[in-house]
Amino acid sequence: MKLTPIEIKQQQFEKSLRGFDVADVQAFLTLVSNEYEHLITKNKELEDQIEKLSDRVKHYERVEEALHETLQTTKESIAQKMDNARIEAKNTVDKAQMEAESIIKEANQQRNQVRQSILRLIDKRDEIISGISSYLENASASVEKFSKDEMKIFELPKEAPKVIEEDDSNGSRFLFDEETEDDDDNTSDVIDENDSDFPPGTDRLDDILDEID
Repeated sequence: MKLTPIEIKQQQFEKSLRGFDVADVQAFLTLVSNEYEHLITKNKELEDQIEKLSDRVKHYERVEEALHETLQTTKESIAQKMDNARIEAKNTVDKAQMEAESIIKEANQQRNQVRQSILRLIDKRDEIISGISSYLENASASVEKFSKDEMKIFELPKEAPKVIEEDDSNGSRFLFDEETEDDDDNTSDVIDENDSDFPPGTDRLDDILDEID
């Protein structure tokens, strides 16, 4: 049975001949009632504090749980981002290596092409030099042969040619003597021989110059 302070104060006892002093009992009941009332009030305050503290603890527990979840989510997100960063970095490195290998390969191909072009130019240079040298040698031989004038082409005859006038019925024309006609034949032969003796290699020289252009 739960007692209240009022019930304690109003509690009545049966009187007996040798009982307790009524005033002392009433005073004691009043004291007990007051103390009990104080304890109830204090207990109520403590219960309120406990309830508030319980609510606060529950709040902190919820905050802790939320922080834990947030921390866990952050860890997972960071781990995922790090994995993605590693994968992206690896892909970037692989791509850079492939591009570098492609650039090196292309550079080597261009280097080989340039080398082949240089070798071809060197060969053409040697061929041109050979052709020009051959041309100059043949031209020098022709000049030397032409300067000797072994056929006496450029010497004037000592006597003037004789002119023979033919009959008008066959038409008028002037003929040089037999010696002059022989000289003309020899001159024609020499000129033809010089024309046929043109230094070889000049036609090939034109082809080489066209290839260089």
